[in-house]
Amino acid sequence: MTTEASPDLNVQSDAGAPTDPDASSGTAAPPQTPARRAGGCLLEIVETIIATVVLFFLIQTFVAQPFQVQQTSMETTFHEGDYLIVDRLSHLWAPYTRGQVIVFQPPASFPDSGKPLIKRIIGVAGDTIELRDGAVYVNGTKLVEPYVHRDQAGNQDQTTTLTGTTNWLVPTGQVFVMGDHREFSTDSRVFGPIDVSSVIGRGFVRYWPFDRFGLINGATYDNLAAP
Repeated sequence: MTTEASPDLNVQSDAGAPTDPDASSGTAAPPQTPARRAGGCLLEIVETIIATVVLFFLIQTFVAQPFQVQQTSMETTFHEGDYLIVDRLSHLWAPYTRGQVIVFQPPASFPDSGKPLIKRIIGVAGDTIELRDGAVYVNGTKLVEPYVHRDQAGNQDQTTTLTGTTNWLVPTGQVFVMGDHREFSTDSRVFGPIDVSSVIGRGFVRYWPFDRFGLINGATYDNLAAP
């Protein structure tokens, strides 16, 4: 008489299924302690601060930068203590043009050369600048400059030579700048045209004082041919 093997009661019904040591042992993962949770939060805060600082540095270096007016040479367009945002990026596709307000590093020969200046572009490369009869001529055309400072009687500042020079030819890669308060501005009439590479950027918006908040629009010279 033959006998059949009895089924092995110890064999798994699903031999391919993985086993869970924790489940078989009845143990669970240890819960996070308050110290571990606090450490994770602190790490997230530090990472956020670092990312914010890096982003701020990149924006200020390559995109936009705050600037405080510390001179009277641009009155009454800008007053000492005004705060501006300077556009540092758009010159890559839109070159600086006549009438725009720019912030730049002055030449090394300028007193306190480490302090940026704010002026208005009067001439660009190839332009001939002439001072005559208290007015500015660009390529033989007299500029109409409503932004130039006026005294309490309404008389507009006269644009005169500060060193005896009355004519300039603006070289390639440079611009000729002057302040709007002509009688109290040290500008290209003294140190000549400046390198475009020294320009930090063009004025974009005035954000303080708040009652004068607004975009900074450059002047246009309709009677002057485009460069």
